[in-house]
Parts: sequence; structure tokens; C-alpha cells
Amino acid sequence: MGHMIKDKATTFIIDRVTIADYQELIIVWEASVRATHDFLSETDIAFYRNLILNQYFDLVALKCVKDKSGIILGFLGTTEQKIEMLFVHPTSRGKGIGKALIKYAVKELGIRIVDVNEQNTQAVGFYYALGFTLQKRSPLDGMGKPYPILHLHME
Repeated sequence: MGHMIKDKATTFIIDRVTIADYQELIIVWEASVRATHDFLSETDIAFYRNLILNQYFDLVALKCVKDKSGIILGFLGTTEQKIEMLFVHPTSRGKGIGKALIKYAVKELGIRIVDVNEQNTQAVGFYYALGFTLQKRSPLDGMGKPYPILHLHME
């Protein structure tokens, strides 16, 4: 049984992720990216998809929220100090899943740092609304591609 986070009238179970869940996670990732990262080309999506599925998932601690049927609705990937990934399936957006995952990262893991693509304006607004503030801006992403990154911090 996972960790429970309550948001308004809904209680979310933050559950562990196993390697067997990776294919389902990458489906959530791709659907989320296609809904929010309209600045990425098909080539970029394929490039990052491969990296995330074959390398990055193994480098972070993964947690997810599932529906009653066990389907993953959203997930969080963290390191000791930072939220590295937060993706919610577009059909589940606006229901408090992302907020519950952030609450879990902040309250239970003590994490206060996240990077976000500047061009993903919905995510930028989401993090600002939750109390994150801009610390610095990088003109390139971690792979040297021209997608500016905002480095955010929560007090």
C-alpha cells in the first residue's frame, strides 16, 4: 500500500513503480508531452522518449498515482534534492494528481527544486501557483537543445 495524500475531497494513493510499469509510464509521458510541449518536434519527442525509457527512469525514484483499476494516471521522478519528472496523462489533468505528487515530494521527501521548460507555460504556471519561484534561467536544456529551462525553488 502506498502513501495517501488528500487533496480537497479526493484522496490519492502515491504508489511505487517497478520496471514492469515503465511501458505504461512512457505512454503517460508521451501523451502528456504531446498535450503540453507543442514546441517539440517529432524527432525531439522520439529522442527524449528513448532516453527517458532506456536511461532516465533508472536514475530517479519513481512514484505514481493509479486509478481504481490500477492504470497509471500520473507519475513523479525524483532524486534526493530535485523533482526530475512530473507527468500526468492529459485525460487526468485538472483533478489534483500533479498537485498531490508535488505535495508528496515536498512534505515526505523534503524536495524544494524543480526545472521546467520555459515554453511549457501550463507547467510554469502550475509550479508558480504551488509556491515555486524562479531562481535562474538556462537558455538550453540539459542536452544542449534550444529549449530554455527555468530553475525553480520553493522556500
